[in-house]
Amino acid sequence: MRITGDGTTGGTPARSEAGPYPLHGGAVGAARRQPESTHVGPVSGDPEPEQIGYRGPSACAAAGITYRQLDYWARTGLVEPSVRAAHAAGTQRLYSFRDVMVLKIVKRFLDTGVALQNIRTAVQHLHDRDLADLERMTLMSDGATVYECTSPDQVVSLLQGGQGVFGIAVGVVWRDVESALSQLHGERVDTGETLVRHNPTDELAARRNRAV
Repeated sequence: MRITGDGTTGGTPARSEAGPYPLHGGAVGAARRQPESTHVGPVSGDPEPEQIGYRGPSACAAAGITYRQLDYWARTGLVEPSVRAAHAAGTQRLYSFRDVMVLKIVKRFLDTGVALQNIRTAVQHLHDRDLADLERMTLMSDGATVYECTSPDQVVSLLQGGQGVFGIAVGVVWRDVESALSQLHGERVDTGETLVRHNPTDELAARRNRAV
């Protein structure tokens, strides 16, 4: 069944290579989540991606959200950190590269008025798909339903049918997040070692502080 913004359901068309098709309950295509190691790390020379986590401030900066949003989405289960949750006082949440991409996509969907119910479905779908699939995926929405497109022809088909009025090229988000995280501190999951990045903003702030 297809979940729409008003809570009603409708028939789901059979999936074909022609697509596109609506996301429903995270079960589209019987996709399986693959290890994060399938992704090439944001910075050459870093540990494998599954060994890197990003704390709240870094995740917020890369995704373009506030810490209040990050905290609320984690507590309500919209986007939870997959590397480490904050189970006890003093425990820092750690987000994976995929998590940060999803945070940025959620922000864009919310800003355009997509129904939260459909955003939750899209989030589950993004977590279930192979990372290799995400880079060439486009998510389209008419505000009521979220569709996955994997080719330009599918995007055009939705636009011509009036079903796609807003789109997110996941590959573009991928590169934006990758670039942002390359300048933000990460943390090795195995040792807790901080991976210090060169952030021009930090350097500019330090120069200003020295000038005062």
